[in-house]
Amino acid sequence: MDLFVSDLHLCPSRPPATDLFLEFLAGPATRAGALYILGDLFEYWAGDDDLDDPFSQTICSALHALADQGTFIGFIPGNRDFLVGTAFAATAGLTLLDDGCVRNIGGTPTLLMHGDVLCTDDQEYQRFRATIRSAAWRQEFLARPLPERKAEIEALRRRSEAEKQRKPMILMDAHPDAVADALRAAGCRRLIHGHTHRPARHEHLVDGKTCERWVLGDWYQGGDYLYCDETGCHRVPLAVP
Repeated sequence: MDLFVSDLHLCPSRPPATDLFLEFLAGPATRAGALYILGDLFEYWAGDDDLDDPFSQTICSALHALADQGTFIGFIPGNRDFLVGTAFAATAGLTLLDDGCVRNIGGTPTLLMHGDVLCTDDQEYQRFRATIRSAAWRQEFLARPLPERKAEIEALRRRSEAEKQRKPMILMDAHPDAVADALRAAGCRRLIHGHTHRPARHEHLVDGKTCERWVLGDWYQGGDYLYCDETGCHRVPLAVP
């Protein structure tokens, strides 16, 4: 059995979500062969030189404890924590995965993504994403002092939230053509992703074949996870303790 979560947006100002995640790691996750975190584990990540922060240490220690029990943990960085690096991975005991990787899940080749690249109608965001994901931007940004980076990220978050208010929801959702292209390129008939905060199961007809797309929910008002085995995928809600 493999488990999937995304969009937890953990931060010190939201202790209920952190407590729920720690309970999840010490409970359901211990019974899984693998846990896949499909992006936005953190509200933001300013760089691996922030690993000494007590909050970061708490999350990394809990993840490493799960890995020490034999659970594989795979992590695809999201749009909020794409700056996680190898130091974070080692501290948390997890494996960094490429966005758009294919894994054998319960005997079914499954495409795993964070999901933001599927929102192709939001061209403004896609241009911004291309800029901040470039090697040059990353190198320049990480060279700045940590407090300066955190201040800039906070400003970007506030601007992003304001921009979301003026954009129609459909603009920020996964486009069916982008979904079909991704499934076709990967040669898969199942896709699991997060990012849109719209948990659901969708069916797509791609080249005459019925494919399924599972969208993971966020952890703002409770949380949920997806578990998949030979029988298929099933959503499990989690209540805030």
